[in-house]
Amino acid sequence: MLNAIWAIMILAAVIFGACTGRMSEVTNAALDSAGEALSLCFTMAGVVALWMGLMEIASSAGLIRKLTKGISPFLRFLFPRIPRDHPAGEYIATNVIANILGLGWACTPAGLKAMEELAKLEAQRGNPEYLEAGPGEAGYGRGSLKGRAAGRREGAVRGRRASNEMCNFLILNISSLQLIPVNMIAYRSQYGSANPTAIIAPAIAATLVSTLIAIVYCKIKDHTGSRNAQAQVQEKSYKALSAEGKDRGGKAV
Repeated sequence: MLNAIWAIMILAAVIFGACTGRMSEVTNAALDSAGEALSLCFTMAGVVALWMGLMEIASSAGLIRKLTKGISPFLRFLFPRIPRDHPAGEYIATNVIANILGLGWACTPAGLKAMEELAKLEAQRGNPEYLEAGPGEAGYGRGSLKGRAAGRREGAVRGRRASNEMCNFLILNISSLQLIPVNMIAYRSQYGSANPTAIIAPAIAATLVSTLIAIVYCKIKDHTGSRNAQAQVQEKSYKALSAEGKDRGGKAV
């Protein structure tokens, strides 16, 4: 979708430049933007190297481990169904800490690993959506051509739906509190801001509000989901008892 949007924007710019006789300006703007993009890449590479180095030093010094232990009560509150000492909890903690420090590029690998571990957790819980499908169980009939082809593919999986923990983690990752918005500071510095760090206080306030709203929303959805699940269990139990009563009544007759 994004590729299509960019292609349309570029094509519109070229057509507009050709129709208005300003193709030279379009060409110059493209060349200037390419130079600025290269300069920005070098600037961001330096910032990334600096903060990734600090992150490694903090990890070697045990600071990350202490921070992980410090936020563990918060993570237990937000993810109560994740077992203690599960690998997903460690990756989630690393992702949250990196986000708080404004290291968006450092939190991505931990976020991906957290999602992988959460998927394994769903498989351990017996969620059929996360178990490998057998031959002909990929949503097609066993005798159909598509069913036989799906059965020949090793590791074919059923259609998946994100678990509550996955949704909560994604929402928390998007709305995460940031104490040091490194990216914005680097951008402002690159484009000549007189005070690049002036963004820190507004960023803390905005991300704090977004994080609080995200937490409230996740807990509300968890509570609603738990009530729905209990209602479904009760309904199934009632149907099972009704069916059993009918069978007994039929035998008695």
